Amino acid sequence: MEGEKRNDTSFSRKRSFTFGAYGGVDKFTCGEEPRPESAQDNILDILDSPATESKPFLSASSNQRDTELFEIIEKLQGSRIDEQRCEFPLPLKSQILTIGGELPLILPSESGGYWIDPPLERLTDMSPTSSHSGPEPESYDILERDGEAKIYQEFFRSRYHHSFTAVDPALGPLVLSVCLEEEENKLRVILRMKECSLHGVFSVSLFPNIPSAVELAKMLCERVAVSKFEVVGYLKAPDLITAFDEHRVSPNFKFGILYQKEGQLTEEDILSNNEESEEFKEFLSILGETIELQGFPGFRGGLDVCHGQTGSEAVYTSFHGREIMFHVATKLPFTEGDPQQLQRKRHIGNDIVALVYQEGKTPFLCDVVKSHFLHCFLVVRRIQRPEETEETAYQVSVTAREDVPPFGPVLPDPPIFTEQSIMREFLLTKLINAEISCYKAQRFSRLELRTRSSLLESLQTELSTRSLCMMGDPSLSALPSSEVRGVSEGSGGFIENFKRAIRVRSHSFETLGVPRKIAISASQRQKTEKDGESDKSPGPLPGVSDTAGAAELKDQASPQEET
Repeated sequence: MEGEKRNDTSFSRKRSFTFGAYGGVDKFTCGEEPRPESAQDNILDILDSPATESKPFLSASSNQRDTELFEIIEKLQGSRIDEQRCEFPLPLKSQILTIGGELPLILPSESGGYWIDPPLERLTDMSPTSSHSGPEPESYDILERDGEAKIYQEFFRSRYHHSFTAVDPALGPLVLSVCLEEEENKLRVILRMKECSLHGVFSVSLFPNIPSAVELAKMLCERVAVSKFEVVGYLKAPDLITAFDEHRVSPNFKFGILYQKEGQLTEEDILSNNEESEEFKEFLSILGETIELQGFPGFRGGLDVCHGQTGSEAVYTSFHGREIMFHVATKLPFTEGDPQQLQRKRHIGNDIVALVYQEGKTPFLCDVVKSHFLHCFLVVRRIQRPEETEETAYQVSVTAREDVPPFGPVLPDPPIFTEQSIMREFLLTKLINAEISCYKAQRFSRLELRTRSSLLESLQTELSTRSLCMMGDPSLSALPSSEVRGVSEGSGGFIENFKRAIRVRSHSFETLGVPRKIAISASQRQKTEKDGESDKSPGPLPGVSDTAGAAELKDQASPQEET
């Protein structure tokens, strides 16, 4: 009996293992689909049959049972394989994707989330000889990042004015500036809040007496609930207020340039291009001049101008008082054995807008480049010129994520350019406006609000503390002498907090879904800050890629610093 019991136990373990290896997995992969009861019962019947009925490896009945077992298992496994099959997208050159016999410059993402201009249904006549309609270059308006950022500098600093601070229980820190323009008998007011700054001009004749700071603040925002404001008495307050107002303003921009050859559909293929054709070189010469990075004195756009770690050349241009540096993929370092080319993607993946030059008729897929920050692509293709003319024609298309608002200048109809000077004016204006519009996307606007809130809180605290120190507030006597001296001498304070807030902005990874940046040492940070003072960056955060560039978010996070 004990021997039979041990045999049963051993057999039971074998059965549990065998069935778990097949039946258990099958139950997990099939979900709620019912398993064939007959198949399961047959397996159990075979496994549960007494071992003493016959010799399993000698009798015909045992061989039959083994055959049936494997047949049943094969049937069960067959359904699992079928469930793992997926449908591949249709070939790119299928009739569905062709319009007028030609493939478009851009194809939409299968998962959506992007808009394309011009829409695919409008791409019917793309010949260079078709009629042209669109705005002239004189009407290409460049958007302003913050149209009211320079109001304080323009209307307040040259006139006698007062500033006030307060902390509202609901709105948080407030900074109010009031200026009396006696020549025009007007009151000009700016109210700075976490969400935005409000600007208003009021005629003095409307009031029997000059309104108080609280009354002026409520005229601009009814939600203001403070009962009083504190007067700012610090002599260098205009410098701090100007730094806050213009923290989003920068005349510098950087854009990526991708080179897409015929048949290249993946990010890896596009980033692995090293050779530049004469056609591509000619296009780059339209955008700007190729410069040597070593010792370059202008805006460097995050590229290394000392040690050659980001290549030896780049494309740079000056456009209507703005400096533009292009991150050309073929000019950035190429790493053998790295299919993702992280040394290239760490720069291009950190840009907000990229330009794609197509050599061939392979379309660009909206989401082919995986990046948290690339929100817009301008795609340019050189098209076949007619025999009767020697002009070179270029076709242009634009795509952006769906939460990026439309921006000008409007594409001509058809979107074809035959004059290089007009196309250059259009592309550079479109690139700048694209980046400014991308800042309104949810991902950027959310991070920008956090940065502004941090800077405003620092500004309000700085102005209040320094004003009390100027007036000899006895409460400051309780502070350590080093802190009092630091406040009175102007060391640290808002300017340092401003830089710190911009750097802290790079740690807002939970909002963007990217890994946290590794901390750097104090000596490295000091060197970085020193280098960054001579090079300003375009905006609050051009991007970081999924696989690389997390360390570059700091470079892109600052409109004032670039390290």
